[in-house]
Amino acid sequence: MRIAFDVRKLNDFGIGTYIHNLVLNLAQLDHQSEYLLIGHDRDRSELGALPANFSFLFDRTHNSGFWNDFVLPYRLGKLGIDILHTPHYRSPRMLRCKSVITIHDCGHILFPNYASSKAAHDQARKATRRSIKQASHILTVSEATQRDLIRLFSVPEDKITVVYNAIDERAVLPSDLDEQKRVLERYQIQDLFLLYAGNIKPHKNIARLIEAFSVLKAELKDNEAWKNLKLFIVGDELSKHQFLRRTVIRSGVQHDVRFFGYVPYETLKVFYKSAEIFVFPSLYEGFGLPPLEAMANGTPVLTSNVSSLPEVMGNAALLVNPENVFEICKGLKRLLFDSNFRAELIARGIEQSRLYSWKKSAELVLQTYRKVAMVGHC
Repeated sequence: MRIAFDVRKLNDFGIGTYIHNLVLNLAQLDHQSEYLLIGHDRDRSELGALPANFSFLFDRTHNSGFWNDFVLPYRLGKLGIDILHTPHYRSPRMLRCKSVITIHDCGHILFPNYASSKAAHDQARKATRRSIKQASHILTVSEATQRDLIRLFSVPEDKITVVYNAIDERAVLPSDLDEQKRVLERYQIQDLFLLYAGNIKPHKNIARLIEAFSVLKAELKDNEAWKNLKLFIVGDELSKHQFLRRTVIRSGVQHDVRFFGYVPYETLKVFYKSAEIFVFPSLYEGFGLPPLEAMANGTPVLTSNVSSLPEVMGNAALLVNPENVFEICKGLKRLLFDSNFRAELIARGIEQSRLYSWKKSAELVLQTYRKVAMVGHC
C-alpha cells in the first residue's frame, strides 16, 4: 500500500497528540507499506527519525485552500497514493484516491459559538458532511462520537470504526522529585492547587469551574490546610477570553486563579503529578485525553457525567453534572477531605489509564487501511 497521512496539525492541542503517537506506532508496526507524510518543514524534526518507508511532501503554502483541494490531490495521484488519511473533518475536495478520515468529535456542529459567525458554522457543517460522504471509511475515538455521527449525519454504523486514544508517554512524570521541585520553583508555585488543562472553548465550561472554585474557597476560608488553595488553568492565555476575566473578578478569586497559557509536556506532567485534583467539567468531549493523562500521573480526577467521559473514565473518576456549580464544588470537597475515596480513585485511575494503548490503536488503523485498500469500503 501507498498511504498518505496529513500531519499538518501536529502542533495542535489534542489532535497533535493523536498524529504524533499514531505515526510513531505505525512506523514500528508496518515496514511494508510506503507512507507519505503531508506536513510543514518543522514536522520532520518534531517526529524524529522514521524508517526508510516514510517520506515527506511539504505544504509550503501555509494551508492554502487551493493547494489543499486541487494541487494536493493532483500530486497524490501522480505519486500513486492508494489511501489518504486525513485526521480531521476537512479532507481535500478533488481526491483521486481512497480516503480515511478521523472525526474526533462533533463539537464544531453541536456548539455553533465555536465558529466566528453563522456562515463559518454552516461552512464547517458542509465540510464535515462532504468529507463523510467522500470517505471510504471513518475512524472516531469513542462510541459516543460514533453515535453523534450516526444521529447528525445518518452515517451507516459499518462505515465507522472506533479507535480509542491513549496516553502520550511525554505527559507522564516518573517519580522524579527533583524535577518536580525545579519546575514548581521556576513557576513560583508554593500553595496547593487544583488543575485544569485543555483548550478554553465555550463547551469546556471553565466559567462554571471558576464559580465552583469560588464557592469552595468560601467554604474553606477557615480551614488551615486548604485556605490557600489555588486553581491553575493550563490552556489559552486569559487575554484571549475576556468573559473569563470577568468571571474571575465577579467571583472574587482573582488572587487564587492563575492562567498559564500553553506549557510543554515537560511542565504539564509536573503540574499533573503535583495537583491535588484534576478538574475537567467539560460539557462535551469526543474522548477526553487530559483526565486520562492526569490519572496516569496518580492524580484523582473530577469530570463530567456526559458525552464520552463516562465511557472513557469508567469508575476511575468522580463524575458530576457539569451544569451544576454546587455539585462540582461538592465533588471537589469530597476529594479533598475523604482520604479513603481519594486513594481508591487514584488506584483505579492508574489502572484505567493502562487500558488504552497507542500500539493497539495503530493496529486497528492499519487493519482499516488494509480493508479499504482491498475493497474500497469496509
